[in-house]
Amino acid sequence: TTGLMDKYIAYFGQVLSDSFYPVLHPAIGVGSAFEGWSPREQDVVYRVLVPMTAPRGHSFHLELNSAGHRHVRNFRVRVQLECTCGREQQAGNMLCFLHHPEEELRRNQDPSLLDTLCTDCYLDVHKTALWFCQLVRAVWPALPQSHNWHLTLLPSRRSCQFQVSNGTDCFRIEVLFGVRRDDSHVFVSSQTREAYTASTTWPESYAVAEAEFFKHIARQAPPDSLHLKCLQFFTRLQLGFGFSTYTTKTIVMHLLSALPVSSWRRRDLLLRLMDVSESLRLCVQAKRLNHFIVGNRRLPGDIHLPRDVQRAKTHNLFQNLQQQPAAHSQALSEYQVL
Repeated sequence: TTGLMDKYIAYFGQVLSDSFYPVLHPAIGVGSAFEGWSPREQDVVYRVLVPMTAPRGHSFHLELNSAGHRHVRNFRVRVQLECTCGREQQAGNMLCFLHHPEEELRRNQDPSLLDTLCTDCYLDVHKTALWFCQLVRAVWPALPQSHNWHLTLLPSRRSCQFQVSNGTDCFRIEVLFGVRRDDSHVFVSSQTREAYTASTTWPESYAVAEAEFFKHIARQAPPDSLHLKCLQFFTRLQLGFGFSTYTTKTIVMHLLSALPVSSWRRRDLLLRLMDVSESLRLCVQAKRLNHFIVGNRRLPGDIHLPRDVQRAKTHNLFQNLQQQPAAHSQALSEYQVL
């Protein structure tokens, strides 16, 4: 998957070099497949996030838009035209979208990003996903993988999903798009969080920061560390229960942050599984599980967060248990069965 995406991004760079579409950067592997703990190998989706920056003559500006969502930070990506009059020679005699006559622009230059992938002045997720899927299909015959693999695009509105197969193996890949917040490991992403998300809404994503945390642990962990096996085992164990895999992942990340990495060796497996189980019990009883990234000021120094995320009030992932007594009773009952 990594090799395929590297080839794609390299070809996209050539195809889009003179265009005014977003500049695509190397894909970042996120989620359980790249973190190493997929609970079910047969259902694994290789999810990657492709960072985007504004093309020449444009700039991106992130606007917080969380009205009606107390615990979900949503953004919009406002696209603004920038004057390029003083940089025409360096930009290959590019015409300035702001100061050249519209008729001359229409006749001699491709349309701006505002006229292709935006709704009003905001970057549109649906249009971006459709554009990217068209690129994937068009460039596929030029890739070396196309000689031995078959590409099938899958339906999706907020990402580009496809699978590649060679008759024996089949891999499913989902490409998300993101705009980096400042110089951090936090992005606004095309991934949806609610049943319906407006096409100009980009939810804040911590997937890259979480992947960086697992890389940080891997650099310190002993060769026989079973922290990922422990996470994989427990997430598979709870399939079919009301607890999400993200709940278990959050609990394990908190434990990895609190316990020495040397205490996750093979001989410690049963103790660590008991720790995960006991942590889940305590969180369900207290109706509280703190988000691992938001408001966490004790993250490793090589994980960079925007200041407002680092200093934010901690988000309780079990907020619904506080608000709904029936949900709390159900969670207690399911924990006993688990």
